[in-house]
Amino acid sequence: MLWAGLAIMLGACVPVHPPALDAVPVASVSECRTAAARIAFDFDGASASACAIDGERAFTVLVTPEHAPPINPSPWYAFRYDSQGDAPVTVTLRYLGAKHRYNPKWNGGGDWRELPTQVANDGLSATVRVPGGVGVVAAQEVIAPAEHAADLRRWGAAVGGHPVTLGHSHDGRPIEALRLGRADAPRLVILLGRQHPPEVTGALALRAFVDALTAQFARDPALGANTQFLIIPLLNPDGTARGQWRANRGGVDLNRDWGDFAQPETRSVKAWLDALPAGVRPVAMIDFHSTSRNLFYVQGDEATNAQQRFRAEWLEGKQNALPGYAFTIEPRNANPGSGTAKNWFFGTYGIPAYTYEVADTADRAATRQAAAQLAAGLFPALQRLDE
Repeated sequence: MLWAGLAIMLGACVPVHPPALDAVPVASVSECRTAAARIAFDFDGASASACAIDGERAFTVLVTPEHAPPINPSPWYAFRYDSQGDAPVTVTLRYLGAKHRYNPKWNGGGDWRELPTQVANDGLSATVRVPGGVGVVAAQEVIAPAEHAADLRRWGAAVGGHPVTLGHSHDGRPIEALRLGRADAPRLVILLGRQHPPEVTGALALRAFVDALTAQFARDPALGANTQFLIIPLLNPDGTARGQWRANRGGVDLNRDWGDFAQPETRSVKAWLDALPAGVRPVAMIDFHSTSRNLFYVQGDEATNAQQRFRAEWLEGKQNALPGYAFTIEPRNANPGSGTAKNWFFGTYGIPAYTYEVADTADRAATRQAAAQLAAGLFPALQRLDE
């Protein structure tokens, strides 16, 4: 019955072959196994996908959003596999509610690399042949919650700080953050990451950005006397762990919940901000994301002169100066009812609030180098807000 149901979901126009007689039929969405190969969705970051057996070394994976209609066409998939022998394993990705966006990345125990992929003309399916043996295949590099937690500990160790828990998600996962600088430093910069789980290139940029920041603080602890940072690399731990396209466990796009604060993740950040000492005030917010190209969404003509000076100092001179990382700057006037972090921070505090978007296909080394250079230029730019 499960096989027949999956065949219906995959669509009558696409041939779905029954498993070989000596293969184990589909038992659950967490695994498909034959005598020669297996694929499984049993780790943090794996997609909640159904699978079908097309042959001894061939499978179909149904890539579906966490709810319909999909919040955003970011069709995330991630699975691990193991197989007997060196012959490749063929996996067909079938998309429900979206078209192909991310070319498969493969990791056999070392670095991630992109695999050649045959994409259907209509974009509704893609086929990839993975090397025999063992490996993980994903839409983008898998950065699970445990890695973000390790980053926080590493950054804290570099500056003598410790991660703090701001709150907990629907599933009880901690919303963890790190403060750089003194708790009474009057200027606060907020860095947000991973509101949307599949947006991994933004997460890679945030990691490199904070690596550079912590190195600055370690070299010059006096920086923290005037300026502190609140760094939240993983605001959506449930969606990330569950391999969702965009939403949290509550089925809400967190970057539409700033203002309503109906979800525990955004609410935990607001509670922390509300408890700030009287002499501490946010001066800037940067929210890291991914999209089709490198860009920064910034304030439009509502930006003050000081905010325009900040933007010019921090971004405008670097548009064509970062090797391998050209980007655009796109001013957008605030829409107070949109629920985005960018609009809420600007509307609430009147500060530069930018969305740092990294292309899905951005060169990873160039992304890291650009993020480090942008972090190095942030302190001089913040000074322009005081002029």
